[in-house]
Amino acid sequence: MKKEVLYNSNMHFEHEQWKGELAFWKDELIFFNNKLSELVTRWTDKDVLAQLEHYQNEFVLHGGVIEDLQEIIEKHEERIAGQSITGENALDIRMTKEHLEFRDKIETERHIYAELKKEFFRFLEKYM
Repeated sequence: MKKEVLYNSNMHFEHEQWKGELAFWKDELIFFNNKLSELVTRWTDKDVLAQLEHYQNEFVLHGGVIEDLQEIIEKHEERIAGQSITGENALDIRMTKEHLEFRDKIETERHIYAELKKEFFRFLEKYM
């Protein structure tokens, strides 16, 4: 059985990709919240306003998840930097396991966020 070796430089590269993706999501949330503000001024229907509140809550929750993921990446980067100072290039088993688990979290969040965006765009098509 072949085992994957994760080197610090490869993990750092993956972290940089994730940080870019998370920053993009954060920017999108600003845009989406601006759209919600526009719609609040256009609609008085209670059902529409309830849906607007639902999306606002979803965006707040997702913003919190983004911040949590960014914090985890930063902590992992600090560990990598510490190992680089000592001259180590590959992480220990615990750190590798954490990185792989985090990769799964990012993939899960990517799916959840994509579904939220599809749903929100359908909502915009209907009420914009």
